[in-house]
Amino acid sequence: MSTERALRISQSVKRELSDMIRRDLKDPRLSGLISFTEVECTSDLRNLKVFVSVFGTTANTTAGQAANASDEARVDAAQKLSATGVAELTPAEKATAGVLSCLNEESGYIRGELCRRLKLRFAPELQFLPDMSLERGSKVSELLAKISRGEV
Repeated sequence: MSTERALRISQSVKRELSDMIRRDLKDPRLSGLISFTEVECTSDLRNLKVFVSVFGTTANTTAGQAANASDEARVDAAQKLSATGVAELTPAEKATAGVLSCLNEESGYIRGELCRRLKLRFAPELQFLPDMSLERGSKVSELLAKISRGEV
């Protein structure tokens, strides 16, 4: 597949996912600003990696919403939390985990809608992943500011 086509498909997927979040998916875990920062697709368009950033949510909201999640989602979230350590998660990471859990639960519906809206031959397998590049960038900026002030 040409690079131009992959880029065009990636942009279309981001646009359609944003539209679905805004109009079709009404899960309370999908609060705050959800941004699809990058979509990587395989050459045959059968697999898509979607990188997600979440802004404007609080830990309390996410914790309350996680209590309403299905048993499977809670088990998945618990496994992810135990793998990284609960004390280590920031409120932003907890919010991102809730959004990713919801998106992965709804991936069947999202796959079908993407296939229909983009007129794809096959419904691509979706994998939603956290995009931590913005957080890392802000940490680097903070460190550079500390260095310039002579705090480090």
